[in-house]
Amino acid sequence: MGANATERHLEASNEKAANSGEPNTHASIHDETIGHGNTPAAWTCVLIMIVGAGISSVGYIIASVLWFVIGLAVMGAGLIVGWAMKKAGYGVNGSKLKNSGH
Repeated sequence: MGANATERHLEASNEKAANSGEPNTHASIHDETIGHGNTPAAWTCVLIMIVGAGISSVGYIIASVLWFVIGLAVMGAGLIVGWAMKKAGYGVNGSKLKNSGH
């Protein structure tokens, strides 16, 4: 099988650096830590919003405006909880996550 897109990108980058005489300073596309998604705040936010989407889906299927709106409210609560947890230090680079491997 052929090389995947990342490997082709790296090979092209290495060739370009070799031809220009400059060192390749970026060895892999995955070297940099972007820092999104792997925090308690993000996981809690997403979990609550998934539950809200499920409630809204059931409300839509049974044609209940009340349950549909309740689901939307739960999704909104998920956003608020995620934001509050981030402000409390459980988000990316949060004070509660220092030296915990996150």
